[in-house]
Parts: sequence; structure tokens; C-alpha cells
Amino acid sequence: MSIGKQIRLERIFDRTSKNALIVPMDHGISEGPLPGIVDIRKTIEEVSQGGATAIVIHKGLVEYGHRGYGKDVGLIIHLSASTKLSPLPNKKRLITSVEEAIQLGADGISVHVNVGAEGDDEMLQDFGRVVEECRHWGMPLLAMMYPRGKDIKDPYDVDLLKHVARIGAEIGADVVKVNYTGDEDTFREVVRGCPAPVLIAGGPKLDSDLEVLRMVKGAMNAGARGISIGRNIWQHSKPREMASALASIVFRGSGVEEARRVLSVA
Repeated sequence: MSIGKQIRLERIFDRTSKNALIVPMDHGISEGPLPGIVDIRKTIEEVSQGGATAIVIHKGLVEYGHRGYGKDVGLIIHLSASTKLSPLPNKKRLITSVEEAIQLGADGISVHVNVGAEGDDEMLQDFGRVVEECRHWGMPLLAMMYPRGKDIKDPYDVDLLKHVARIGAEIGADVVKVNYTGDEDTFREVVRGCPAPVLIAGGPKLDSDLEVLRMVKGAMNAGARGISIGRNIWQHSKPREMASALASIVFRGSGVEEARRVLSVA
């Protein structure tokens, strides 16, 4: 691994625990200005103060959301996009390049691949090309790997998640993000089968704080190296406090009840 990539990974991962708390905010292209990311600048400040190690945003928001104020936070620029307005919303295409992301000051790159969706062959081809570019420039690459498509019955199935996680590592991602299986023992199988560090996605907004905390604790117990959670942080009524509670689990190994106290006291 190049020294440049090592330095950039240290901006994305906590140096002490070697874990990451990444907050994706790339939803504006696919879903529009959802509650929680309407004022992107405020949200970035809230989650960074709460303990996020990095955020994921699209290139156009770097100028408006990441510079010139508040606490610094690692910057991952997302290269993939599609919209819910498309007849093929699961088909992600590249909308920028690694080189442009570097020019914008990125510490890392992310891509999104929906395995099982129409056009997944092109998404995998794009992914492979981005791996080559990231290796050339010494840029860390986060691959968001999801089993999605008309024939995917359960996107939380352990065998599917083991497969897509392994695809991410086989093609060359430095970090792989997948859904949590919902069970500590089965998620351990996902982690075991993926040579690259694994982060969990948060998915749709959950019904309770306790569900989120238990999910994260279970994933960390199973060997995850952190989380990449968006809506369950920035759609919370107290995003800074929710980030702090999750940080206590991810970085300090807190239990669910201890993290819950962090959230209630904050």
C-alpha cells in the first residue's frame, strides 16, 4: 500500500481504534433533498462534532458543505449516481472521476454496485476501472455492495451478503460496505468471507434508537470495522448526539445501554 493511501485512510479511520464512523449524504441525487440533508452544511457540522470520521457526498456539494468552518472531517466523494425517477433506478453510473475528486480535495472515493440489478455488468466494469485509478493515485476506495434487483427476494440474506462483500474485495476495494444481516452470528460469516474491512449500512430510518444501537453493537461484535450510516443519524432529532452514541460503540466498545445513556444525557 502506498504511503499516500495510508495517510488518507488515517483521515477516514480513527487512529486509535482503527475503526470508522462514516456518514453518507449522497441521497440527494437518488431521492432529492430529504429531511436531514436540506441544510447540508449544518448536518455535516452536527455529525462531525458528534464523532464522525468521514462523510460521503457528491462533488457538487464539496464547496457548500465541507470547507471553511467548524470541525474538519474526512471527505469521501461518491462517484456513482442514479435517480428514483429513472426507469432503471438501480443502475448506477459514474458521474465523475477519481482525478476530479482529488482536485476537489477528497481523502477517499466511493462507488455503489447493485449486484443482481439490470446493468450490473456495467457497474462491475466501472468498479474495476475505478480500482485501477485509485491504485494509480493512492486513493482509498469504499465499495457499497448491495444485492438488488427483480430476482433478489431478501437483501439481508447471509449468502447474498457474503457473495457481494466478497465481490467487493475480489475486485479491489479497500473497504466494503454491506447490509447487516440482522444477526451477529450470521454477520460474522460475512466478515469472515471478506478479506477487506467491512462496514455496515444503516438502511431506511429505523423505528427506534435502540434498534440502531443494537444493530451497530451486533455488527461490531461480529468483526465489522465500523459503520457507514446516513438516515439513522441525520434524520434523528438529535443527529450530533446520535453520532456520539454510535461513536461510543464503534471507537470505545461501549455496550448498548451505555451508548443509550450517551444519547439520553447528551
